[in-house]
Amino acid sequence: MNKRILPVFLLLFVFLLPAYPQQAPFSRGINLTNWFQSPSAAELVFGKYTKESFEEIQSLGVDVIRLPINLHNMSDGAPDYTLSPIFLNFLDQAVDWAEEVGIHLILDNHTFDPAVNTPVNIDEPLLKVWKQLAGRYANRSEYIHYEVLNEPHGISNAIWSAIQQAVIDTIRTVDQTHSIIVGGVDFNGIDRLNDLPVYSDTNLIYTFHLYDPFIFTHQGASWVDPSLVDLANIPFPYEQSRMPNLPSTYQGTWIENVYNDYSNSGTVAALQNRINIVSQFRQNRNVPVFCGEFGVFIPNSNNSDRVFWYDQTRRILEAANISWTIWDYEGGFGIYNENGNGQINHDLNIGITNALGFTAPPQTPFVQSPDSSGIMIYSDFLGQDIEPANNGGQEINYYVEDFAAYGDYHVKWRGPAQYEHLGFDFKPNRDFSFLLNNNFALDLFIRGTNPTTEFDIRFLDSFEPTGGDLPWRMRVKVDASDVSWDGKWNHLHIPLSSFTEHGSWDGSTWHDPRGEFDWTKIDFLEIVSEYKNQQGFDIWFDQIQITNQDTAMTTTSIEETFPAGSLSIFPNPVKHQLQIISQWEGPLQFELWDSMGRLQMEGNIRQRKRLNMQELAPGIYLLKIRDRDRYQSIRRLWKE
Repeated sequence: MNKRILPVFLLLFVFLLPAYPQQAPFSRGINLTNWFQSPSAAELVFGKYTKESFEEIQSLGVDVIRLPINLHNMSDGAPDYTLSPIFLNFLDQAVDWAEEVGIHLILDNHTFDPAVNTPVNIDEPLLKVWKQLAGRYANRSEYIHYEVLNEPHGISNAIWSAIQQAVIDTIRTVDQTHSIIVGGVDFNGIDRLNDLPVYSDTNLIYTFHLYDPFIFTHQGASWVDPSLVDLANIPFPYEQSRMPNLPSTYQGTWIENVYNDYSNSGTVAALQNRINIVSQFRQNRNVPVFCGEFGVFIPNSNNSDRVFWYDQTRRILEAANISWTIWDYEGGFGIYNENGNGQINHDLNIGITNALGFTAPPQTPFVQSPDSSGIMIYSDFLGQDIEPANNGGQEINYYVEDFAAYGDYHVKWRGPAQYEHLGFDFKPNRDFSFLLNNNFALDLFIRGTNPTTEFDIRFLDSFEPTGGDLPWRMRVKVDASDVSWDGKWNHLHIPLSSFTEHGSWDGSTWHDPRGEFDWTKIDFLEIVSEYKNQQGFDIWFDQIQITNQDTAMTTTSIEETFPAGSLSIFPNPVKHQLQIISQWEGPLQFELWDSMGRLQMEGNIRQRKRLNMQELAPGIYLLKIRDRDRYQSIRRLWKE
């Protein structure tokens, strides 16, 4: 062959090859729901997940987390939609964890209500929140991605397409690097992908959601119109002999039409046809595509059918080289058993995880063992495995910044009516028997301004309604004899042994004490306005914990010459990782000394520092921080 012809031949061969569609930079993952989806930054339960949670998720074989955020609710609203510093502080940590672990993180604007149409002026908050968020993370790694808005609906394609282009352009004024995830109307429906314009930006990922067949994946869902709560045991794939009768409430509705067509739509072939539409769109546009959500609601579906559906859907997506994140992780569509506690070594639905191609750790039965060390319930945020369990309509703010007893934030309980409570739910339940017998106490800081303030603090044990067991209570009363309600912080150290049995309320009947309270099955801690309506005034709490230490000493600064707000050091007590955030302009030096005067750590601080305390022995430590001039901070820390 003439060698002078060879390069021309190869060049022609390359141009004749079909263009291979682009791929997303990640492959499989989960939606980490009910974390940043709170109604406001003040109600965000940040302690729900940690860096260790990210590592556990990654260990399943996951390389991407889609993080739904009620983004507009994290702002101060119109006209500026300024994002809350509290929210940004917590999101910074989630971004840090993703980068440190090496897992992709999609910041999904999930300001979304399926029952409310996307307003035509949605561009007002969208442009403002995204300019702030993209500007903040513009210099972050390639692991971070932006998703414009989850499931726009009830808005015309033309209006939404123009708004989405404006958002893309706004992001690009501050961030030209990170990929942007865009989607179509009708809830990011597959059938509306082709209606999206050909956006000029070359760093976009096009998303869609897959919940076909809908009466199978959403049976039992209450947020659908009409509600599907009465629909149960729809099989997948379709089997005539297993089909339940259609409840009469659905006759004459769209559900009846879908039910009658289920022999066609409830098949693997129908699923494949839906993905074929996506594959054709990707081929025609030569753009990366991404299935941001798919899943089956747990309560009314058969588990073996769920497993089969996940297996087939995942295989179809992966055969088409389409990346995905399931909806969701621990929620109603998740990969955990319905009645578990979300523990990765005990509660995974192995059938589902195998169907998704995840690598699950060996599962063992959960055995409750007595707690033998302190428990941090609240220190700047709720402790891990503790969830809010409030009732009534009182206002609760977990992140009040002014005048904290220690750290950055404290809790404000505003105007509780009688019987309303500030509640903490232990997940899983805890065994306090060792703590009770070894002089542990409920320890907290409290302040208020109304001299008539009084309330109960109580523990509730777990119960089995069908077995005759009751939620028994142990309580103490707090009033002016314990706290000087003068607006200053008071320290309460209440031994567990000083709580007295109160009785039980089963929802309809009061039961007097019978000596049946069980310290090995602690379910809730509640601070309850037991005696009267206390609306119109506030009560504040900080550093709520179970401990055998005098936290009036361990949480107090010894010396502080830095200006207020210059240093944030939390949590205290610390179990795994201590965080130091500096607002100081210059570099700082730190030293960590134990109680015997031995230097344990030293180094420099620029803006943010994390100290790994996990290997240190429990006890009191001194943290010394200095600048190059004359400012210093010396603080006592308690290592659990």
